[in-house]
Amino acid sequence: MRARNYFVGAAFALLAGGMAHSAMAQDIKIGEINSYSLLPAFTEPYRKGWQLAVEEINAAGGINGKKLVVVSKDDGGKPADAQTAANELVSSEGVAMLTGTFLSNIGLAVSDFANQKKVFFLAAEPLTDAVTWSKGNKYTFRLRPSNYMQAAMLVEAASKLPAKRWATIAPNYEYGQSAVAVFKKLMSEKRPDIQWVDEQWPPQGKIDAGPVVQAVAAANPEAILNVAFGADLVKLVREGNTRGLFKGREVVSFLTGEPEYLDPLKDETPEGWIVTGYPWYSIKTPEHDAFLKAYQAKYNDYPRLGSIVGYQTIKSAAAILAKAGSTDPEKLIAAAEGLSMPSPFGEITFRKIDHQSTLGAYVGKTALKDGKGVMVDSSYKKGADYLPSDAEVEKLRPKD
Repeated sequence: MRARNYFVGAAFALLAGGMAHSAMAQDIKIGEINSYSLLPAFTEPYRKGWQLAVEEINAAGGINGKKLVVVSKDDGGKPADAQTAANELVSSEGVAMLTGTFLSNIGLAVSDFANQKKVFFLAAEPLTDAVTWSKGNKYTFRLRPSNYMQAAMLVEAASKLPAKRWATIAPNYEYGQSAVAVFKKLMSEKRPDIQWVDEQWPPQGKIDAGPVVQAVAAANPEAILNVAFGADLVKLVREGNTRGLFKGREVVSFLTGEPEYLDPLKDETPEGWIVTGYPWYSIKTPEHDAFLKAYQAKYNDYPRLGSIVGYQTIKSAAAILAKAGSTDPEKLIAAAEGLSMPSPFGEITFRKIDHQSTLGAYVGKTALKDGKGVMVDSSYKKGADYLPSDAEVEKLRPKD
């Protein structure tokens, strides 16, 4: 009897184990990499965004009936660590695709890994144009509007300013270099009378704001392009306010209207800067209302732009997987090229020609309200309206 019970128990154990394995086999894993420990102001809301997306996707039946699981890793802001994380996700976790990254140099490192290993990669945040153009590859797609797109949106307003003498301030790494280069190119095309009188290149995350402000002031520009963000932006604004750098000067600034960068400025927020950002409090569309309601219900907090990016990254990944009906990288690429889908900002499409999504951005001006920085006079700019022609893209992007 004991022997019989033992074998029955063993049989049940094997059956249960088989069922568990079968259930696990039904999961679809996505690998996610980001600079959580280095840039929490953006990445924590970003994580909340993608976690909300996973919850919604699985509540609606998953991906073709399979549960979606996201396996996340922190790259610590180091390209080499990001590539190590990517390798672990692919070789040990068996993920169907890679997503994420924030810093442009890290996005390029993971894109290069994806190209070498033939793994689908959906870059969430890195903004350098190289991701989809000069260093683009068939395995890499990008969600956020690129430097070119945001520069084109800002130039539309900046070119109407009377200022002729311009200075630039930007972090000295891939993102900052790319943003300045494309802004200067597009601005000079619209305004050949522009003079570029000074460039300041502080190290990312380590700005010494005093000398930077002093050097720009000495050049006596009529307008300033700023690309600094995060803690560097706070230091720059504080020092610039103290020394009167911004008084009587126009300022155009990438990303400054995003809550994660605007909120820390508090009552020091300079007014009248032309910025890209995310005025979540003034967007009145059905798509955004639905996202905002779900986000606030889950987290009892307001979203940042990182929340939108994280949410839409995983929603996009799920849409690609669902259309492909497979985790084969070649089928994922075929499914993603030209795929349209909803987003909190309206419908977006991943272009076949360069794998760039048409997600847009809001452009407006900074203002102070109740001792806090906000965006005013903002309007949404559709990404598709701020991209170069297909003929130009073909010159910029290498053949796969």
